[in-house]
Amino acid sequence: MQVFELKGELRSDVGKKATKALRVNEKVPCVLYGGGENVHFSVTVRDLQKLIYTPRVYLVKLLLDGEVHDAVMRDIQFHPVSDKVLHIDFFRTFEDQPVVIEVPVKTEGFAAGVQAGGKLNVTMRKLKVKAFPKDMPDELVFNVEHLGVGKSIKVKDASFENVEIMNAKSVVIAQVKLTRAARAAQQQQEK
Repeated sequence: MQVFELKGELRSDVGKKATKALRVNEKVPCVLYGGGENVHFSVTVRDLQKLIYTPRVYLVKLLLDGEVHDAVMRDIQFHPVSDKVLHIDFFRTFEDQPVVIEVPVKTEGFAAGVQAGGKLNVTMRKLKVKAFPKDMPDELVFNVEHLGVGKSIKVKDASFENVEIMNAKSVVIAQVKLTRAARAAQQQQEK
């Protein structure tokens, strides 16, 4: 998994007035949880762009006043109208403890069912996985070449080395459905 470096400034005032003043100065209030005491800090909006507006998931290396903390982004809050980032929660990671985060799903190959007139439908864009930080994948890749019309890949069919998928076993990740046009053509052939 890729590492993203993020510089922040520790903050002592955590009230409404201090938070509002941060946002006016184009900064986002953040909190680092886990492993003892919570750490309150702020980062600039400009530094967050490549971390937030991407389909990738990163391990974050927080540089806070000379200290380095490894973390993952746990929660993010946006303003309901302007879509500005209001607050971010980070969770501290340790090499000897597994972490649970959502990882993007990617499909590869040309499904046999699509060649037969079906349509590939990827129902899960991200899956919740549990792994040690060093084993965490950038994305979960599923080969769909063997999928015929009406067939699907479920969580119970997936297995990755050193990674445990936390979603329910019956959840459908990708499936090939018969399109209306293909169904109509099939009914015409039957007549």
